[in-house]
Amino acid sequence: MEFCPTCGMLLQIEPPNNGRSMRFYCPTCPYVCPISGKIVKKERLVKREMEPIFSGDKAMEFAPKTQATCPRCHHGEAYFRQMQIRSADEPMTTFYTCCNNKCKHDWRED
Repeated sequence: MEFCPTCGMLLQIEPPNNGRSMRFYCPTCPYVCPISGKIVKKERLVKREMEPIFSGDKAMEFAPKTQATCPRCHHGEAYFRQMQIRSADEPMTTFYTCCNNKCKHDWRED
């Protein structure tokens, strides 16, 4: 991708026409740049560090805890996470997992 040095717009490619060679042109200003040879640009991509994903059996053990009563065993503490599963104008959904090792019941609160 090439950008116009005058206005910063993305340059368009104009195919060869009536003996004129291929060239870049700006759609908003009169800037024109002839293409004389092959254009090659290499750029190294930098890997970003990924955030941990909640998946697997022990994923919720790394989630924060809160005071919530399990509907199955009535334990008073649960792991939780929040996700946007509906449209953006709806509130987030909270998912809970009971901290009681014997129960591990999952439920959600809309």
